[in-house]
Amino acid sequence: MSHFIDRRLNGKNKSTVNRQRFLKRYKSQLKRSVADAVNKRSITDIDSGERVGIPSKDISEPVFHHGKGGVRDMVHPGNKDFIAGDRIRRPEGGGGDGSGQGKAGKGGQGDDDFMFELSREEFMDLLFDDLELPNLVRNQLMGTTEFKTVRAGYSTDGSPSNIDVVRSLKGAIARRTAIGAPLRARARELEEELQTLLDRGIDETDARVREIREEIDRLRTRIAALPFIDTFDLRYQSFTKLPEPTSKAVMVCIMDVSGSMDQVRKNLAKRFFILLYLFLQRNYDKIDVVFIRHHTIAQEVDEQEFFYSRETGGTVVSSALNLAYDILKERYDSSVWNIYAAQASDGDNWDSDSTVCRDLLVEKLMPLMRYFAYVEITPRQHQSLWYAYQEVRALHRHFAMEEIDGAEDIFPVFRELFRRQEA
Repeated sequence: MSHFIDRRLNGKNKSTVNRQRFLKRYKSQLKRSVADAVNKRSITDIDSGERVGIPSKDISEPVFHHGKGGVRDMVHPGNKDFIAGDRIRRPEGGGGDGSGQGKAGKGGQGDDDFMFELSREEFMDLLFDDLELPNLVRNQLMGTTEFKTVRAGYSTDGSPSNIDVVRSLKGAIARRTAIGAPLRARARELEEELQTLLDRGIDETDARVREIREEIDRLRTRIAALPFIDTFDLRYQSFTKLPEPTSKAVMVCIMDVSGSMDQVRKNLAKRFFILLYLFLQRNYDKIDVVFIRHHTIAQEVDEQEFFYSRETGGTVVSSALNLAYDILKERYDSSVWNIYAAQASDGDNWDSDSTVCRDLLVEKLMPLMRYFAYVEITPRQHQSLWYAYQEVRALHRHFAMEEIDGAEDIFPVFRELFRRQEA
């Protein structure tokens, strides 16, 4: 018996369709492997590919084999122990050729997990599958970068590849009909006059008869000289570009870098925001990201400084919220932009400042927001900021808050905050 298994390398994308079919078939197992890989990775390599394993029992490959040819007559005897539908007990000691007893042997071969290499793009697709910015709406037409090509009738000039043959031929027929109609009408009148003269017995040599025949020949020559199609008969399909509706969104990232945020918590906050940043880059081409760091004073910084610079000092959360509000009012009109915010903190705050934060959110920020996500990175008991934010959540359904105890909680919390919502 011969077995044929196609194990050719993916040269020049010949097996791209099969690869996509495989990814779709084992998507749930691959997503579990990707979720496990996130907690094992460092910040710098979270967006690279991944090698994942799938149990061999779940993998089957098509095979070709030779069957017994010819025509055969066979008799299959029955038995006195079983009838159709009976369940056969498993033999004791395991199935197969051996009994499963005795010492281990050196023969045989086990089946390892099937290892599959995910590319960076496939890894990121599975990582952020079923995630989106909640409550995203289309606020404005972006008329500068994204356009949709639509039909715009016909024009008298254009590319030869855009010639509309049917429209051009219709125009040519209409032109020949319009120009030739008077000539044909005059030719018919002369033919009727000629026939009348001949019916009266006038000879062909008569001057009038010869004149009429010459005029008819001249008219027929002019009619024949009309071109079948001319350059101004050509019509070209015309296209124009219209602005495509798209979303303008801005994400405000706020992180506490005060002294109470030790290096472990800062690293957890960085992991959360890097995951968020990769998610935004992956899914939205037209989105602005504003980075705000704060201790007692808030600053708008760039990506590098936000993730990697170090700060110490006390904690005044309202300084970051005030700065966020000023930036949004100055640069991002809420009637044009979809505004989102994510805040990471250990929950420590100046006691009297927590009520200020609550009032800032309720009165100023939340009316501008599509969604606000707060994550508190602390294994200890919650402090005043958490309870103040609970009051905000009670008043605004688009305010969400979660707690992170360790690195293993980051991805589950992230998926919970940004899971795709049903329509």
